[in-house]
Amino acid sequence: MRMGLVGAALAPLMLIAIPAQAQDSAVASAQIHSGALDKAEQKLLAGLRADPDRPELLLNLAAVYVQTGRASEARALYSKVLAQDDVLMDISAERTAGSHAIAQTGLKRIDAVQFSAR
Repeated sequence: MRMGLVGAALAPLMLIAIPAQAQDSAVASAQIHSGALDKAEQKLLAGLRADPDRPELLLNLAAVYVQTGRASEARALYSKVLAQDDVLMDISAERTAGSHAIAQTGLKRIDAVQFSAR
């Protein structure tokens, strides 16, 4: 099963997190790209109240959390994605990646940033 389009909003420190983009989270993804993180967070949380297991929403929210200094919350969301079935997502019109690969990349980047900050 393929989930909506995944936009690559690559956080500061070069690709810390990859927010996903689906039809109803496209606005949140655009807000992440533009830096309107508070608005994106509100939109994503509303979407997750309706469907708490949607990987594209979880990945987008993890990206917001990383960019706002909440690594432990982002890590929890990435772990939640990894606990679900792997879902193929469109990263762009030409590229796809599994939700697990995206979450694992996010976790590795969080760990790398935290390690380099020590």
